[in-house]
Amino acid sequence: MNTIIVDTWLYGELARFGGNPQERIFANRKVSLPEGARLRDLLDVLGMDTQERGITFINGQLSAMPGLQPDLDHPLRDGDRVAFFHLRSMWPFQYRHGVSMVQEMQKAIIKTDQMGLHHTYSKEQLKE
Repeated sequence: MNTIIVDTWLYGELARFGGNPQERIFANRKVSLPEGARLRDLLDVLGMDTQERGITFINGQLSAMPGLQPDLDHPLRDGDRVAFFHLRSMWPFQYRHGVSMVQEMQKAIIKTDQMGLHHTYSKEQLKE
């Protein structure tokens, strides 16, 4: 079976999934997955529950944010770069307009009431 390598960046509390359970700043891990893997497979290999992540980028394109994770079945390819940010990592509101998104996120955000443009999150979303 052919494999792919995904360049995985983990920020904040999620850095602990990079191999050092004490790390809390950032980690970079090259993850080997079978060809045809999806984002959910990457999360499984990392041992990360999808609800622990906040903002996520795949190759610089927004793919998920707190409360909206349409990217679980996004196919990954060799050399893809995935960045996971912890729920406490907020993304400045002014940068959200016109952000490039993966196709699954584009479709999902159109269906949301606020089109993803809110600047506060509930305690449930932040999982304090």
